[in-house]
Amino acid sequence: MDLAKELKQLEAIQRDGADKVFTMYLNTDPSDPEQQGGEWKIQFKNGMRNFEQYLEEANNKEELKSFQLVKQKVEKFVRGNEQEFRRGIIIFATADEEVWFAARVQMRLDTAFFWQETPVLDQLKSLEEAHPKSGIILVQQNQVKVIESYLNEIEDKKSYELDIETDDWREKTAMGPGNPTVQKDNLNARFNANKHRWYKKIAPKIDKQAKDKQWDKIYVVGEPGPTQAFKDQMNKPINDVINKNMLDHEETKVLEEIFG
Repeated sequence: MDLAKELKQLEAIQRDGADKVFTMYLNTDPSDPEQQGGEWKIQFKNGMRNFEQYLEEANNKEELKSFQLVKQKVEKFVRGNEQEFRRGIIIFATADEEVWFAARVQMRLDTAFFWQETPVLDQLKSLEEAHPKSGIILVQQNQVKVIESYLNEIEDKKSYELDIETDDWREKTAMGPGNPTVQKDNLNARFNANKHRWYKKIAPKIDKQAKDKQWDKIYVVGEPGPTQAFKDQMNKPINDVINKNMLDHEETKVLEEIFG
């Protein structure tokens, strides 16, 4: 999802008359103590019903019809995706379907509903600012792992290991236990003697990924020695260094460590 492009299109929406824009931010986060019993279902039902009741009491038949068309489509999306919910749902919609944006996001939202002339974009903008397209580089001596994330979701990941006998980095499909032919003490000694030369060979590859994938932020994660040595070889500016060895952690745990 190209959120910047979506935001630009949504910012241009201005509706007149009965066919207004529906906005929904729905917190479905199962880790939220307030959502343990699936309370989002009640909040969703009440939010939709409140608009309907208001329009019925106002005797605004044309606007009520527009809202009911939107309601049907929104309810269909919610029902169809209920088994695959993440932490939140964002929807923008109009009855004539000129506007339809529906996304399940991996970020907690404040539940809110709107029916007005323009979409309400405050939370969507905040999410983009808090979770831009990022490159997370985990380093551990002769191993490097790159996680690309956007909107708190993993978009891509690559793992590399250096064969210290040939000084060649190779891409792996998954991180292994390291070079099994090298004892840890020997690896430590060789790393301390060669770390800048080793990282100088792979840093340009990561710089190119950062440029090609248009990373807005770059984080380097690992113990102080490897992270500083790797940072010294990067041309792209590093936004933050986290001195914690997380190379073997689940990628979602790494995102939690960085973005909370």
